[in-house]
Amino acid sequence: MNQLTIKSQEALQAAQQLAQESGHQFIENLHLLKGMIQIDENVLPFIFKKLNVNLALVIQLIDSSLSALLKVEGGDIQLSRDASKTVNGAISIATKMDDEYVSLEHLLLSLFDGKSTAAHILKDQGITKSQLEKAIEELRQGSRVTSASAEETYNSLK
Repeated sequence: MNQLTIKSQEALQAAQQLAQESGHQFIENLHLLKGMIQIDENVLPFIFKKLNVNLALVIQLIDSSLSALLKVEGGDIQLSRDASKTVNGAISIATKMDDEYVSLEHLLLSLFDGKSTAAHILKDQGITKSQLEKAIEELRQGSRVTSASAEETYNSLK
């Protein structure tokens, strides 16, 4: 089981593009979190609103942290060690949740579990893991991720 939903694939592509445009050699969790925010209209906005997170502030903190990263000319862009852990962790979380695809909420939970700058930005907003899990439960309303377009159905569940 390592199929990604369409939105998860788009988030990874957005993260890669962001790293490339910024002159970064590695896709970090910061790129991934910003990519998720950029491409998603259902999952993260619902969760952040539920948890009273100031999205504009989160984006500002991500951008500030990204600008501090080392810039490199040329070369292949690849996942950093932290971002690889996030993706692999998301696969494990999806399996534990009995889901067939890795969705944005799996990536968010896995990223939150880490010690990266992106995880600290979220934790500094006062988010706890239990609050995050509860918001995801509310979003999903008992549904499982059984298709590549699962996130698209969440809006209709609200």
